[in-house]
Parts: sequence; C-alpha cells; structure tokens
Amino acid sequence: WTARFSQEPADQSVVRGQRVILSCVVFNYSGIVQWTKDGLALGIGEDLRAWPRYRVLRVQELGQYNLEILSADLSDDSLYECQAPDAALRSRRAKLTVLIPPDDPVIDGGPEVLLNAGESYNLSCVSRGAKPPSMIEWLKDGLPVEGAASTTEVLPDRKRVTTRSYLPIQPVDTDTGRNYSCVATNLAVPTGKSTTVTLNVHHPPTVTLSIEPRSVLEGDRVTFTCQAHANPPIMGYRWAKGGVVLQGARESVFTTKADHSFFTEPVSCLVFNAVGKTNVSILVDVHFGPILLVEPQPKTVDIDSDVTLNCKWAGNPPLTLTWFKKGSNMVLSNSNQLYLKSVSQADAGQYVCKAIVPRIGVGETEVTLTVNGPPIISSDPVQYAVRGERGEVKCYIASTPPPDKIVWAWKENVWEKEKGTLLERYTVEQSKPSAEGGGVLSTLTINNVMESDFLSTYNCTAWNSFGPGTMIIALEETEEVPVGIIAGGTVGSTILLFIFLLVLVLIFYRQRKGSRRGVTLGKPDIKVETINKETHSLEEDSGSVSTASRMVKAMYSPFKDDIELKSDLRSDTLDTRQEYDLKV
Repeated sequence: WTARFSQEPADQSVVRGQRVILSCVVFNYSGIVQWTKDGLALGIGEDLRAWPRYRVLRVQELGQYNLEILSADLSDDSLYECQAPDAALRSRRAKLTVLIPPDDPVIDGGPEVLLNAGESYNLSCVSRGAKPPSMIEWLKDGLPVEGAASTTEVLPDRKRVTTRSYLPIQPVDTDTGRNYSCVATNLAVPTGKSTTVTLNVHHPPTVTLSIEPRSVLEGDRVTFTCQAHANPPIMGYRWAKGGVVLQGARESVFTTKADHSFFTEPVSCLVFNAVGKTNVSILVDVHFGPILLVEPQPKTVDIDSDVTLNCKWAGNPPLTLTWFKKGSNMVLSNSNQLYLKSVSQADAGQYVCKAIVPRIGVGETEVTLTVNGPPIISSDPVQYAVRGERGEVKCYIASTPPPDKIVWAWKENVWEKEKGTLLERYTVEQSKPSAEGGGVLSTLTINNVMESDFLSTYNCTAWNSFGPGTMIIALEETEEVPVGIIAGGTVGSTILLFIFLLVLVLIFYRQRKGSRRGVTLGKPDIKVETINKETHSLEEDSGSVSTASRMVKAMYSPFKDDIELKSDLRSDTLDTRQEYDLKV
C-alpha cells in the first residue's frame, strides 16, 4: 500500500488570541512529517522550538500530524502545508486567516453635534485597524438608517484596514435630542462596537404640506397648501415638482392641473428664513389609464426553445395585466413577463399584452413570436380532378426558415427544382400566395388527366435546416357539373329543407297540444353491413396517408388545444422522417 493523505489542512479563520488546529493525516506512512509556513519549514518533531506557540499533535497509530497554534496573532496569517518527504507527499496549501476586531468607533464632533435645521450635514464615523474591514451601520434612535457611503484605508502592515462612513442627514427642528449611533462589526466581533452622539438643532421653519382633493382624475385641478411657522419669521416660499422649480409659484398655496406625472414626481414646498430652510414634498394620487413603459419586442426562436416576452404598463389604481394569444381568450400570464417553455410551431403568432385600470381605461399592445422549425404541409390529403381535363395537385408549405428544397414523387417520376426531367403532361410551379403569410404553394399540373393518374399517390416533401415535412396526397376522379345546375340545385334544396322543417314544427306542436304525458323514446335496431370494394395498389401506402393526415390535423385544426398540437406534431414528424424521407 502506498502512502497518501487521508486528511489535508483546510482554509480556516481564527480570531486573534484564540487557538486553532490545522489537520493532517497520512495513511501507510511512518517517516518524517513536517509543516511549512509560506514555504518555510517550521522544523521536525512535536515541539517546534523556533515557534513557541506552535506544536505538532502527533498520533502515530492514526497517522495524525495536526498543527496547533496557540494565541493566534497577525503574524500567523499565512499559507500552511503538510509534507511527508520520505513519500514525496505535499498537501494542499491551507490559508489561515487571522481576524482582528476594530478599535472602538469614533463619530466626529461628538458627544453633541450642533446643526441648523434644513442644512445638509454628513455625520462621519471612523473604525480603525480591523481585519477584515469593518462594516459600519448607522442607527437613529435605535432604528437602522440607509444612505451612508464608506471609504477604506489599508494600514502599513497591508492586512488591517481603517473604515470611514459618511451619513448625509437633513435635520429638522424636531431632531433636537435625537441620538445617532455608529456600529462597527466584522467577523472578529459579530456583535459590534458602537458609539453615539446627540443632535442639537436650531429652529428653521416647520412645514406641513397638504393637498385637496387627495385623489383626482388626470386633468382635474388640485390645490397644495404649505403651512409653516418659524423663528425668526418666514422669508418666502418656493415650489418645485420632481426637483424642477415651478417659476411664479411664491405663495403658500399652489393650484394646478394634475397629469400622470404627479403620481411619480412629488411636489415640494420649500420655506426659508434667516436660520435655514425646510423642504417638504408630497405625491398626488392621480388616477390615470394605462401607459406603456416597456414595449414587447418581436422574438424569433428555434423549436423546443424557451422564450420570454416582456411588457410593462403603468396605471392608477393598480392595473390588471394579462397575456393571451391573439384569437384566443386563454390567459397565459398575469405578470410583466410571458414565459413559454419548449415552444412548438403551433405557438408562433401574435401575442397580446393587455392592461386594465379599473374604471379608468384599457390598453393593449401586440408582439410577434416566430418559431423556426421543419416545414409544415397543410394541403388536403385528397384532391380531385376530371379525366381528360387539366388537373392540379396543390401542396402548401408553411416554413420558417423558408424551405431549401421541395421534391414531388409519384409513380416513376421525381421532380426537384433544377433537377430531373418530367413527361410532357406534367409541370410543377412554385408561388407565394400573399394571403398565406409568406408560405410556398407548389402546384403539380397534369395535362389531359388519365386513369393511371388516379392510381398513384403524390408525395410532396420539403426540407429546411430543421428537417423535412411530408404530405401524401391522393388524387380522386370527379365529374364536372355545370354551374347553373349546381346553383339551381342549391336553391331548390334550400326551399325543400325549409318546407320540411315547417311541417315538422306543425306536427310537433299538435302532438304536444294533444298529450304532454308519457313520452317514450324507442331505440330502433341498427343494422351494419360491410361491403367489400375493390381497392387499388395504394393500399400498401395507407399507413403513410394516415400518418400524413394526422400530421395535417395536428398542425392546423383550430379545434385542438395546444397540448394536442405539440404532441401530434412531434410524434408524426418522427414517423414522417422514418417512413417518408422520399417515396418514389
């Protein structure tokens, strides 16, 4: 068995003056073990004479050679390594961090700080000699105060740090007698060290700002009243909105029309005298309809990707936000974000972000989601033609990105753009119908349709970078009926149907009038006959036709929910790739 470490020293922290042990256990080893500090060997044996506070705690039968350090000091803040020279083993380097508590904090100007109300002042607190640097927290009458900024200074030993914190305050006359405390903490003294000063504030104006009415509709008038008293007397008033001075407003009362900006930009009243100034602000509860703050951006993603659409509205009272797909009433989200997981091609389309402010108004915006995936073919699986006439087999291909290749295959024929040749009776044309949202319509035209044309299936396959899409189309024979006969038959049928329904209503009315009791529903016998008909050679492709039909229905039926769409699309696409890569 070879010697190896079963336990190596780990990084540790110790408060100055405390004891610490660094672990080292070596299996299958009986030779010399020594420790190094910053690469310097401490010596061999248990008692390290050059290091009186260091000792190796050896338990030979366990292979244990732990290093004990008593009364840790800043000089012990180093990298330590356990070595077994006879086996050429060296442990990982462990960092010992010595934590040093800060000196007692000091607030400049204490124990009492003289201030003028309304004049900004920075309280300053310094905490010296800490490792790691102190975190300084301010308390006002025992409660935390935010907004302080700190600076640090590294001491000459390059390990201890002095921290200074500045707390900006805007004192008012009621702050006289208030206590501000500075609490310095670090890992060496989690409970912290603190000091406190008391404020002595001279009297500038004391101001109360009110608004009437308290709630208004956007465009209504609102009145602000600034009530103040001061010693010495008030010298003047100044009004501002959102920090911008309102020119011409110099009295204690200010009246204006409120718009939605008053809801987020406070109106302030500043009153000043010889001692100082006081500034008080208030927000107006303005009721306003939805305002679009963040407009959703169109997204294009690959199939099976996750996508997030963002939209943000503002309104008062608090608005209700809903996401839904255009043409559907199903609510997809009530937050600013619409998260769609593992999207399918059925998820592509327009999404609506709608905001409703109760009793005020409604706003909505649309965004387009485009999903890249394999082509989807939506043609009718059974199409019709008249023998001896010109016939067409249409294949509509919806594809994002556009299809790279389209191939037709039937009987012994294979057509691909710019490749292969066809008999004179057959031609293929591509077009892009404007009403179909940018899809491709590939039309196979058959001149002088023959009986043999009805005995073959027509395979339309399209490829893009995501894979293929396939549709198997059957061509069935139909007879041409004159338009006049069709129109006359339709009108005649409508009239006969109306008369038949009228007779049924009269009979039903007379029966109910004669007797309203004892209604019995009979269940007639049902006879089912199966008549065998001749089938052509396409029976062998019936599975293919069925699969193609299912795919079309799954892709484009408006009566299927989203879950069925995704499931059918994925399963049938796999079948299509396996069975119909290309049928010739």
